[in-house]
Amino acid sequence: MSQPASPPLRSYLQLHFLVLIWGFTAILGLLISVSPTVLVLYRTVLAAVGLAAVLLIRKKKFRIPASDAVRMLLVGFLLSLHWILFFASARIATASVCLAGMSTASLWTSLVEPAINRQRIRPVEVGLGLVAVAGLYIVFRFEFDHALGLILALGSAFLASLFTVFNSRLVRRHDAFVITFYEMIGASVCSLVFVLLFHSMGWNQGISLWPKGTDWLWILILAWVCTVYAYSMGTHLMKQFSAYMVNLTVNLEPVYGIALAFLVFGEKERMTTGFYVGTLVILLAVISYPVLIKWQSKVQKNR
Repeated sequence: MSQPASPPLRSYLQLHFLVLIWGFTAILGLLISVSPTVLVLYRTVLAAVGLAAVLLIRKKKFRIPASDAVRMLLVGFLLSLHWILFFASARIATASVCLAGMSTASLWTSLVEPAINRQRIRPVEVGLGLVAVAGLYIVFRFEFDHALGLILALGSAFLASLFTVFNSRLVRRHDAFVITFYEMIGASVCSLVFVLLFHSMGWNQGISLWPKGTDWLWILILAWVCTVYAYSMGTHLMKQFSAYMVNLTVNLEPVYGIALAFLVFGEKERMTTGFYVGTLVILLAVISYPVLIKWQSKVQKNR
């Protein structure tokens, strides 16, 4: 299906609203009282239920080859670990620190994808990677108290890059909603294993395993709005926008998230000037990446 030359303004607003929703996930993680592992368990189980409903309404087939199902379940394990580290980072540090670390995901992908697919690494990617490292150095220097939280966020970003690369292979052969359904099942199993493991080791002592009061509302929003709805909307908008345009807009997620965190938590999320300078350097590297790649491709074609 050909993409329209100029999508309507409503579609652009929907795309930015989608990124705003994803930027809100770290804040939701702080509003919910259960541990990160338990939170991910509830999120993935409810998301799997929501996706199953979507597939039934759309009359999609659940049955796929066993080998592909196993791959999707394993990718779901990666997704679970990514979310656990993501929410743990926000809890240990702040939502802003978590989102600053997550802004390196696309740069991780630029290194991971060539390694897995056995492709050449582009010099521009190495250069931007060094710029991002410089930004991280600035953040670490001024926010050393939040070093552990930032390290967890970097680990989460790395797992997110692995998830993206493996998913890009699966989506060539199967419906995106079917893939996500199986991945949510895999993520649910992985989360349950970690919940039981941490409980047996006594790491969950003092932390409720059962959501209280408004926790259920936030968890439902996280599962059905930030996961099922956002994914469905993102797939729909891909019919109108190029992948380049979508990815470029998604790079604004940390900006929206950090702004929202300050609005919700106020002074608790106020960081040093060095943090914002370092984050800005990282974001400039991330946003510059697709622009430079596109420019480089044009130069090579004109030779």
